[in-house]
Amino acid sequence: MEIERKYLISRVPDSLTITNTRLIEQGYLNTEPVVRIRKDNDKYELTYKSKGLMAREEYNMPLTQEAYEHLRTKVDGRIISKTRYEIPLNDELKIELDIFHGDLEPLMLAEVEFPTEEAANVFIPPEWFGEDVTYSSKYHNSVLSQA
Repeated sequence: MEIERKYLISRVPDSLTITNTRLIEQGYLNTEPVVRIRKDNDKYELTYKSKGLMAREEYNMPLTQEAYEHLRTKVDGRIISKTRYEIPLNDELKIELDIFHGDLEPLMLAEVEFPTEEAANVFIPPEWFGEDVTYSSKYHNSVLSQA
């Protein structure tokens, strides 16, 4: 189960501690239900996600580079390209800051994953986070891939 909150970001503070940077390319073979392929640095995977906004099932299966490249030609809609920065929030939580490239620039989104829905519901975001778009499917990557 994936439980996350998502926020629009308009300005990134200079003083963030970044612990990991990942270059991500992803496309969607289907959007209902979501079936996604992703290249995450040098890792390739196929993902199924159920319906839902803050909480939904997610299953990841490894792909070879060859399988990814083959399936990439079957993508419906645009290929999304973004840089993901991992930023520790506290001992238990981290921020995943996505800065989109190409025709989705200058979009920036921050996601925080939680162990429980209760933890997600009481979360107070950092002041540099913008609008909470957790309950807006408009900002799901599967929807962005179709715009």
